[in-house]
Amino acid sequence: MAQHQVNYASTAGLPIALTSVDKLVNWGRSNSLWPLTYGLACCAIEMMASGASRYDFDRMGTIFRASPRQADVMILAGTLSKKHSEFARRLYDQMTEPKWVISMGSCANTGGMFNTYATVQGVDRIIPVDIYLPGCAPRPETLQYALMMLQKKIRRESANMNNNTKQNLRLV
Repeated sequence: MAQHQVNYASTAGLPIALTSVDKLVNWGRSNSLWPLTYGLACCAIEMMASGASRYDFDRMGTIFRASPRQADVMILAGTLSKKHSEFARRLYDQMTEPKWVISMGSCANTGGMFNTYATVQGVDRIIPVDIYLPGCAPRPETLQYALMMLQKKIRRESANMNNNTKQNLRLV
């Protein structure tokens, strides 16, 4: 059996770092999340506060984008009506792969108190959701924690694009 010994003196005293390509790619993806600004109701105020100076998503590498083609995380914050669900799905389809979705607030998660014919009773009927944030309205700290949980999820995924495809859900 061969014995391998690393001689740090020959490499100017620098240690050797070994990692896989998956870990390196997922580290880059998880530390540069760009959410799509998509506020529908009162939860959007909390989402805006999370990008302000007190919670400052910029220090986490999270920069809000206004274009779906530049975003990789969609944060649906608020009540989604059935009339508006077609546009939400269109924006989701325009985002590049890999993409993730955070459903923020009780209205986005389950329709909230609006159990009517015009309200979508859960965003997951339109778009596949990765993380659900409960509350009415969830605090900015909750959104910050959700992004940290999303970062952990991204680091565990395979960097292969074929393994990350999600099922296509139809509009209600």
